[in-house]
Amino acid sequence: MDLESVVEDKPAEVQSRRPVMAILTMEDDLLLFRGNRENFADIIRTGRDMGFIVYVLTTKNLNLSKSQLVGYAFNDREELWYNQLFPFPDVIYNRIPLREDELQPSVRGKINACMKHPRTQLFNPTFFNKWSLFEWLRLSKTTKPFIPTTKRMLSRSGLTQLMRKYNFLYLKPVSGKAGKGIMTVKVLPEKSLPYRLRIQMDKKSVTYNCASIPKLWTRIRKQSIGEAYIVQQGIALATVNERRFDLRALIQKNQRGQWDITGVGARLAGTTSITTHVPRGGSIEDPEKLLVQTFGEDEARKIMIKAKNTSLIIAKQIERGSGQELGEMSMDLGVDQTGNVWFFEANAKPMKFDEPHIRKKSLERIFHYGLYLYGRKKSKIGGA
Repeated sequence: MDLESVVEDKPAEVQSRRPVMAILTMEDDLLLFRGNRENFADIIRTGRDMGFIVYVLTTKNLNLSKSQLVGYAFNDREELWYNQLFPFPDVIYNRIPLREDELQPSVRGKINACMKHPRTQLFNPTFFNKWSLFEWLRLSKTTKPFIPTTKRMLSRSGLTQLMRKYNFLYLKPVSGKAGKGIMTVKVLPEKSLPYRLRIQMDKKSVTYNCASIPKLWTRIRKQSIGEAYIVQQGIALATVNERRFDLRALIQKNQRGQWDITGVGARLAGTTSITTHVPRGGSIEDPEKLLVQTFGEDEARKIMIKAKNTSLIIAKQIERGSGQELGEMSMDLGVDQTGNVWFFEANAKPMKFDEPHIRKKSLERIFHYGLYLYGRKKSKIGGA
């Protein structure tokens, strides 16, 4: 395809006065670049409508010494991705899809260089590590009450200690995503095989009943295959029709650079799943409806307000703890059977929300925050 203007043939001097955002991802030999193409196309469309030049940029093509970079744009008419030269980005939105890619020394080096560079502003520099999240949140008296007891899974004796204290535990991979690799342990003293281990598979779970702690530990070690895990106090979540549910909050920064709630959804666990994640058999539900069914209208309203306030407090503390420039995160919050709110995890690279009103607002917020960063960059370099 001939190189064509991403902003409908407007002259280069007009283009250059518009804020420029690059969506950062990894190159791919076969597919040109990695990541959710549908999501990237939606981001590009929204950005264009809001006055931005937007393109996909691979780490390979990111060169901090150049004024123009090769990037990828989407042609809506032909539904094709194509490459062309774009202006150097004012703002870089990190959407590198895999943790292992982001950990490559060359990639980390480029991200670190961007964060120090006066010509661009990069946000969401890294994936979160589950253990680090809980360490950061434990540091604050304000966020500590929302954290279930969480320890590193290092030894059989450590697991045994927690099982004496709690008869229900979650085992989660430190670098897990979308519920992959999660296990639960339940202690049932009255049973002849008192230790019940459930392992989350693709859309269902597999259960093992173990006679002793050594046998349970052997099975856990076999399943975790040397991966780092955390052990977490199990929370008895609120249920609807005997199916557990939790809340998913999307928190993003607005045009003033402040954290704000973009939306809250709910996920109902599948009948044979130990998590509420949709890829693992969970379903998308209306949070207000589930809370009203469980707690009644007045209490449901209070819980929703508490969940929103909690997620904002936690987002601020995560950013403080990370010491990095963050622009968005999604958060899993549990509501127990008495209406208390609990924090389970946060994701620095939120998957797209399927609720249309949240989805639309989430795309716009990327550019609201982008405008804030663009303004800050201009003031830093004297309006250049």
